[in-house]
Amino acid sequence: MVSKFLIQKIQPEDLNYKNILLLRKFISPEGKILPRRLTGLTTKQQRIIAKAIKNARIMGFLPFIRIALY
Repeated sequence: MVSKFLIQKIQPEDLNYKNILLLRKFISPEGKILPRRLTGLTTKQQRIIAKAIKNARIMGFLPFIRIALY
């Protein structure tokens, strides 16, 4: 879960598909995008994060699914 302190420090220019370390905090271990009620983002920030995650997946920076190693 993402802390409220982190949410307050997020700048609009940081919310892009190239910032992989930030985007990973908004993805569950299964690879799903976390909902607003868990992340504490505003509606506008959630839309930007979701679009950035989807763009990063298309570009190949983030995986679509989690690869489980047994």
